[in-house]
Amino acid sequence: MAKPLTGIRIADFTVHNAGPFCTHLLSQLGAQVIKIESAMRPDAFRKPHPVYGRMGPATFDQVASTKLSVRINLKKAEGVALAKRLVAVADVAAESFRPGVMDRLGLGYAALREVKPDIVMLAVSSSGQTGPDSHFAGYAPLFGAWGGLGELTGYPDGPPVEMRHVMDHTVGMNSAVAVMAALHRRRATGQGALVDVSAREVASSLLGEALLLAAAGATPHRIGNDHPRMAPHGVYPALGEDRWIAIAIANDVEWQALGQMIADPAFADPRFATEGGRHAHRAEIDKALAAWTATIEANAAAERLQAAGIAAHASWTTPEIAGDPHLRARGAITTVQEPDGKLRAAVGVPMRLSKGEDIGIHRGTPALGEDEDYVYGELLGLTRGERQALEDGEVIY
Repeated sequence: MAKPLTGIRIADFTVHNAGPFCTHLLSQLGAQVIKIESAMRPDAFRKPHPVYGRMGPATFDQVASTKLSVRINLKKAEGVALAKRLVAVADVAAESFRPGVMDRLGLGYAALREVKPDIVMLAVSSSGQTGPDSHFAGYAPLFGAWGGLGELTGYPDGPPVEMRHVMDHTVGMNSAVAVMAALHRRRATGQGALVDVSAREVASSLLGEALLLAAAGATPHRIGNDHPRMAPHGVYPALGEDRWIAIAIANDVEWQALGQMIADPAFADPRFATEGGRHAHRAEIDKALAAWTATIEANAAAERLQAAGIAAHASWTTPEIAGDPHLRARGAITTVQEPDGKLRAAVGVPMRLSKGEDIGIHRGTPALGEDEDYVYGELLGLTRGERQALEDGEVIY
């Protein structure tokens, strides 16, 4: 069956991670995403670096699989004209530069509306397209820090935590939802839209109850793995080097089941009989619980705890996740082929649709300019001679 977004085409000018993750999600749902780069200015994440056990563009792999790739030199007027021809046959144009860059290139929203009146344009930036801070550049650690999420993440006696990929990906997910909403509106009204996503505002939108507490006069603080009510609630050492297990006790029944399993007199202390008592003495409980978990293999401990009705699981390493039969069976971890023919594991789409659409990744990362025969030949109708002239002029470059 056709994927949900089959028939939607996206001209993708985004770079780095937040914007590309948005278009990556949309491509997994069926949109045809054409990534626009040049040999002069390839996406910075194409650069090979030693990570995840191999030398390669690992971060780029996460956000570029399933996309098509073409080269356009936007420094040349002919390149801008070629980009407009591509936008004219697209439904969405996506960019993630600092505000004003696309306008200076001649590819801002007003310019693109002239070639495609109902275009939906996504603009992802640090602080939005308007306002006194709109000129600020930014990357993922800045988004979390400026938006307040970093300040609330970490241990009470430690510094704020630096957010990286999780911040970029959250911005990308919010952007994907906004783009789909704009496409839905266009289908109903025929009108395009400029979708303005501020990454720091995405971070602030996740603060939730902390903002309510601040509005009420309180001062929220970092609490590490603590919970405002539940105890024990945290990550505890397990048998083996750097092995851990997460455990959360939600009520008295679960606490009693834990006590029966551990059979430690400390867990029968009457001070721990109530939720409030456990929370007040959670440091003592954590110490006793850690002494028990440290003697058991993490997966075995999790299986015993789960069987007793207690929320628990080993803190898995990435090799464990990549090899998990459950995730493999659901397609959450899949296998793709690289341009050099090698196979590798890839993160699939984390959702399923009841009508059976085969959403997800079915192709590896494209080489730079890999799809120009299709895009420039079949889609835009350029002749071989026209393409050669553009290549000779370093427009397609």
